[in-house]
Amino acid sequence: MPIYEYVCAQCGSKFDALRSMNDSDKEIECAHCHSTDTHRALSLCFSHSDGHEIASSSSGGCTGCSGGSCSSCGH
Repeated sequence: MPIYEYVCAQCGSKFDALRSMNDSDKEIECAHCHSTDTHRALSLCFSHSDGHEIASSSSGGCTGCSGGSCSSCGH
């Protein structure tokens, strides 16, 4: 099960939750103030092995996807 990052619109807290992919965009309560006015945040990652880049969400892309996997620009 993936870990998703969320942001609370009420208090501004950022928190993580282990959820199934089917539940990733469903309502979730803020871990700090218990508001349900939350949204999933864009998660970025970078991986390397022996000095070689394996995966990066910051290379290329358009302004709409910030360099992640994007159907509009193909990066």
